[in-house]
Amino acid sequence: MPHLRGGMRCIKCLLFAFNFVFWLAGLAVIAFGLWLRFGGVLGDLTSEEKSPEYFYMGLYVLVGAGALMTTVGFFGCCGAVRESQCLLGAFFACLLVIFAAEVTAGVFAFIGKKVAVQEVQAIYEEAYDDYMTDMGKSNKTLIQFHTALQCCGKEGEIQVKPTCPEGIQVPKNCLDEIQNLINSNLHLVGIVGIAIAGITIFGMIFSMVLCCAIRNTRDML
Repeated sequence: MPHLRGGMRCIKCLLFAFNFVFWLAGLAVIAFGLWLRFGGVLGDLTSEEKSPEYFYMGLYVLVGAGALMTTVGFFGCCGAVRESQCLLGAFFACLLVIFAAEVTAGVFAFIGKKVAVQEVQAIYEEAYDDYMTDMGKSNKTLIQFHTALQCCGKEGEIQVKPTCPEGIQVPKNCLDEIQNLINSNLHLVGIVGIAIAGITIFGMIFSMVLCCAIRNTRDML
């Protein structure tokens, strides 16, 4: 097997290093997506009856892209070490898929904010109306929202005070708190998605340069 020399050998080392970092980034993306889905305040908002599926859909895309990143990072390292055109070509194709997925997640996060906020607010208002209709019935969803967001009602109404956390001095509007929460988290998802998409561009460039160098080296023999 012919071996690369000079600058192309440097590209090979850079591609190997890129894939290792890419593999670590994939693990970080998976952890970030799962934390947003199951941990923190957003995880507390999920109930047995209702959950913000539109918002979670973007997180599922993010986690799926992270899982693909870890797999691609591993095989990309193998392709760089073995100087395999086949593996490098497959690596480029997978990076293209990841690029599309991350751009989709990023665009969804920035453009879909309003829809995601409206969906979560609708879940809250439905639980709120159910409680106002029958105040004697326990409303788990309403209690979860109030506890997770540390808010009380839509305008601090006294009627829903039994479902609010104890010790709240100045009740906050839950609809406003929902909007702030979703906007801040989707902003993070958008930044992560666009950043990973930008990184994949460098990986595609390195893989194509190395693949062409391998082909040219073999043609000269």
